[in-house]
Amino acid sequence: MDGEISTDEVAELLNTEEPPRVVDIRSPAAFARGHIPGSENVPLGELPERIESLAGSDRIVTVCPHGKASVQAARLITSYEGTADARVESMAGGLEDWDGPLEADAATETAAESEPDAPF
Repeated sequence: MDGEISTDEVAELLNTEEPPRVVDIRSPAAFARGHIPGSENVPLGELPERIESLAGSDRIVTVCPHGKASVQAARLITSYEGTADARVESMAGGLEDWDGPLEADAATETAAESEPDAPF
């Protein structure tokens, strides 16, 4: 693992010609409710089986709610032979500190719109 990266640095990198692969390790349901645009969902529990899909990446940023579990994910990714040449970082502070835009899956937005507002 190459350390942690701030949310501001991630936002800047996403606007470059070669943005990093942003790997969101939360559950599919949490990811569907809102995620960094362009990120991909690889739940932490599935990462060992899906890590091969990250092979050949130049830069990978792992993301979680608070920036703790993503450190473990970054370490796991770094240990994989296929990502030996990649720069692998964890986003410090996680999505809790993210000030940038979030996108939700269309199905999630539609379901939320059809549910009545909670009275509390």
